[in-house]
Amino acid sequence: MVASTHKPDYPLLATIVVLVIFGLVMLASASWVLGFEKFNDSNYYVKHQLLYGVLIGGLALLVTLKIDYHRWKKLAFAFMSITIILLLAVLIPGLGFGYGGANRWVSLGPLVLQPTELLKLVFILYLATLFSKNIEGIKETAYGLMPFLIILGSLVFLIMLQPDMGTMITIAITALVIFFVAGAPLKHLAWIVLGASGLMLALIKIAPYRAARLTVFLNPALDPQGIGYHINQALMAIGSGGIFGLGFNHSRQKYLYLPEVTGDSIFAVITEELGLIFSLLLIVLFLIILYRGIKIAKNAPDIYGRLIATGITAWIVIQAFINIGAMVTLLPLTGIPLPFVSYGSSALVTTLAGIGVLLNISKQTKT
Repeated sequence: MVASTHKPDYPLLATIVVLVIFGLVMLASASWVLGFEKFNDSNYYVKHQLLYGVLIGGLALLVTLKIDYHRWKKLAFAFMSITIILLLAVLIPGLGFGYGGANRWVSLGPLVLQPTELLKLVFILYLATLFSKNIEGIKETAYGLMPFLIILGSLVFLIMLQPDMGTMITIAITALVIFFVAGAPLKHLAWIVLGASGLMLALIKIAPYRAARLTVFLNPALDPQGIGYHINQALMAIGSGGIFGLGFNHSRQKYLYLPEVTGDSIFAVITEELGLIFSLLLIVLFLIILYRGIKIAKNAPDIYGRLIATGITAWIVIQAFINIGAMVTLLPLTGIPLPFVSYGSSALVTTLAGIGVLLNISKQTKT
């Protein structure tokens, strides 16, 4: 049954609207050189983002806002099964295709989908369903820790076949946060963190380019024209922006110097053009999402709503922190987009759908 409802969290909704509009404006600036060079259309990226990201994502937000979040409990397993099939489809020639050495997209006729983006939301709904049905068993190794490790380990394996370490880290940390809020003992979390550290070292050793990224993270000045090119160009953009920036649409690095200007590196372009002050304001917007999300989770009417709200909030904030942290060398480069701002229709649609679910929970919070 639906609990008594009230108005959704309008401050959260307003924050998301500001972020989406800001993202479109900055994408228009960051992408026009690349759009003209690749498609002979300076507005290609922003038009594509508006049509396939903002419009479809806005519709997804409205739909998930209207649907009582308890209904997802019945659909979670089916959604999870479909998502796993899509993750496998990425590896099938003719269905899956890649870019930059990674196979992360699947083509379904006119629809191009990145399954790992869908997985971020679906896995949150699935874990919330699983844990809310077995809240007492979470503290036990056999009924809590082991099933969690098997599920998470299987997904990590599928994601790293693409490979997509940035998404893998985001999903794994989000899952750990949900596991903790569900009542997992600290010793189980410690075991997982210890095992994950060993796995990360193994993944770095297997792939030389990951070791190179770690080396550059420890010493950004190393090989600025080779393995350190990306981060050095990003730091050059951020540094040249100063406090007030070079001015909107006056970035120099977007003239095909800075890699991934529409995706991973868009924060560097923002800082270059608008300066430190606007960059800090952007970070404040994500902190507002964190605050509003925690408040919604705290006042959720049941454990299921609390786990979903926690997961969605953690996912968005963790991903933003990883993206921004990589651009300012607080973290190694991982190749993950900035939520609501970077180019990518699958990411934007899924994130807006997740915000709709979060807003629906906010309508039923205890007052």
